[in-house]
Amino acid sequence: MWRNLLLRGTTCLLQVAAPRFLHQRPFPPFSCVRLLTQRLLHRPPQLLDKGYFLAHSGTRAYKNDAKSALEIPTTPVTITDIKQYLRSKDIPFHDGHSCLHIQSIFINPSDRKDSYCLFIDKTTGQFLCKDTMVEGSWEDIQDCLEVMQKQEQDFLSPHVLLGYSESMEEQEERESELREVQRIWSSSVPLTDVPEEEALLVKTMFQISKVSNATLKKFGVRLFKPTKSLVFPWFGGPDSSLKGVKLLSAQRTDKNKVIYKEATVPKCNSFHSLFGLPLVGRMDAEVVLTGSELDTLAVSQATGLPSVALPRGASCLPPILLPYLEQFKRVTLWLGDDIRSWEASKIFSRKLGLRRCSLVRPGEYRPCPMEALAQGKNLGQIIKSSIPAAHKSIVSFKQLREDVYGELSNTEQVAGVKWARFPELNRILKGHRKGELTVFTGPTGSGKTTFISEVALDLCTQGVNTLWGSFEINNVRLAKVMLTQFAMQRLENNLEQYDFWADKFEELPLYFMTFHGQQNIKAVLDTMQHSVYLYDINHVIIDNLQFMMGQEHLSVDKFAVQDHIIGAFRKFATNSSCHVTLVIHPRKEEDDRDLQTASIFGSAKASQEADNVLILQEKKLATRPGRRSLQITKNRFDGDVGIFPLDFLKSSLTFEAPIQGKHKLRKVAFKPENEGGEGMKVEGKKVEVKKEKVAKVAKAPRTVTGKESVQK
Repeated sequence: MWRNLLLRGTTCLLQVAAPRFLHQRPFPPFSCVRLLTQRLLHRPPQLLDKGYFLAHSGTRAYKNDAKSALEIPTTPVTITDIKQYLRSKDIPFHDGHSCLHIQSIFINPSDRKDSYCLFIDKTTGQFLCKDTMVEGSWEDIQDCLEVMQKQEQDFLSPHVLLGYSESMEEQEERESELREVQRIWSSSVPLTDVPEEEALLVKTMFQISKVSNATLKKFGVRLFKPTKSLVFPWFGGPDSSLKGVKLLSAQRTDKNKVIYKEATVPKCNSFHSLFGLPLVGRMDAEVVLTGSELDTLAVSQATGLPSVALPRGASCLPPILLPYLEQFKRVTLWLGDDIRSWEASKIFSRKLGLRRCSLVRPGEYRPCPMEALAQGKNLGQIIKSSIPAAHKSIVSFKQLREDVYGELSNTEQVAGVKWARFPELNRILKGHRKGELTVFTGPTGSGKTTFISEVALDLCTQGVNTLWGSFEINNVRLAKVMLTQFAMQRLENNLEQYDFWADKFEELPLYFMTFHGQQNIKAVLDTMQHSVYLYDINHVIIDNLQFMMGQEHLSVDKFAVQDHIIGAFRKFATNSSCHVTLVIHPRKEEDDRDLQTASIFGSAKASQEADNVLILQEKKLATRPGRRSLQITKNRFDGDVGIFPLDFLKSSLTFEAPIQGKHKLRKVAFKPENEGGEGMKVEGKKVEVKKEKVAKVAKAPRTVTGKESVQK
């Protein structure tokens, strides 16, 4: 299903964690790429063979290593287009699970040995040569093949593909990270060299007492003594050199619980490592994919099977890693012991190819690999009992039985990710779940964008990969608001703290669409599909629906257009297992009336298709800011609905529930100006009547029944 996801609009993604996108350098248009091809065509053949510097401009440089991030293609490409082009060039290829395999055009034919080591992603067209670590876009490989055909060359130097030179800041940052990697690695010691008592204490702290020293030595695990952290190396490249490290530290909380924290050098957005990959043989046909390095140690020791760990666990499977998993005919995904890991396994299996994937279903008798090893369970038997990812059909309750039991036994995890800043939302909605559609509305000027940005930021800080589509507010202003909410303070008054908070904000899995103003729904959906494939997006915010109804729909009924758009978002959320939050403006209502579900603009389809309906209510006051409250009018998960007040903190642009009892609304009798005296008299009479009734009730004797007297 992933083959048709890469269509138009895929250039409309902006990652907050990639500063090179925030400070863009002037990239040449596509015509300049073709100009580069023409220059290559007129170069002497000997220059192409020897890999001399081919100058495109004064700022070009060698591209000796793999890029830290995938470039987003500028034109749509399909698997059919790729195959037809390769056949037109008489290039043989193997149809793999997620990539097409061809012989590398960057290796001399005498050295290839019929090795199909160049992989072309079926969805994006991105390619990677594993032997030379050359990678690029589909346009890049087309240019290279045109050069070879024109010059009648058998191969090209890996240095033909040139990249833009780094700025001084980027170069210094990269060199600083490499020095930091070497410093940590050289300062750490193998666990086998640590004194026995200290090693036993470290193993107990990280709950790896059952892991043998031989396994730790085999995987190169070390101890960084200054922080008492385990160090997991990342070896990559043709020479298997040290590219990065991951540090795992243990901390004790106030509640006497131990939590584990990870840190990677370089940063996580450029940390594309499969821990354990150097130990995999070329002839191995089966692998176990885990969500942590410790689980990989457990699987390898207990079963002897090849096992690798994803760099970011169950949160993301970068497509750049897919070529390294192509050789395996069977991939078992054992990412953890919770529902979130189970959902991630099903999503990742689509990228890897459903037919070859098997999933270990979490359960009481199937914990994560390290816990299973500690409990003395048979890990090999658990892997053999894994279920295939592809099901033809479900014909009876027998196929659903385990899924139903899993939801009943893991109610908290099934409810989704909890909000840290909005406990009242947890009380009503129970959590944030994948595959749902949330409709959010509120009066104009009530702070819809500000509120929903904090709700999304809350989830993003907990590892929910988020994509923002802000068509009303540009990305710079939106990022400024979210950074203020993240820092919980006005940074314009504390500019000396900007870099500190900006560095932390960059680490969030947060992306922005570059759309602004009226947009075509197809372009937006294509961008969303592309982001799900590349970055495993779990939450998409569209602000707002009215910007999807552009000028091309003037001759069509606007309600029919809106229904079509809502149906498209509903289908995307279900098929992609991604939560979509859709902001819709309400109909015009009286200022003194609360909004209802029927107040959502358009037909009833929006509320019918939605799993959750949230309304930001505002009581406007003449002398001070209005009182806001959040009302949940629909909750398909368990039916709970409700309303709770919100206070807006202007100093941090955040919302919070007020202290209980602070906002107690009292009904005040309305008194017309010309009837003030009569109103007082009438009100006084009512009070007197009430007092008389109370007095009569008090004087009336109370009859005690026999049963009551016995009870007393």
